[in-house]
Amino acid sequence: MKVIITLNDIMAKKKISLIELAENVDITNVELFALIDNRVESIDLTTLAAICKKLDCQPGDLLKCISR
Repeated sequence: MKVIITLNDIMAKKKISLIELAENVDITNVELFALIDNRVESIDLTTLAAICKKLDCQPGDLLKCISR
């Protein structure tokens, strides 16, 4: 199983840009793009909570398990 981050889908539904989210969550655009592009091995729980708060969602809305 592999966990993917569906952040781009949620951002599109909420109509929020990468730059706006990065500024509100206090991470760099590069770090946020790495999350969107699923190029990360882990995510800090504080960062995950901040993203969920800004997007008004739950962690399960952002994370999905898929078969490899």
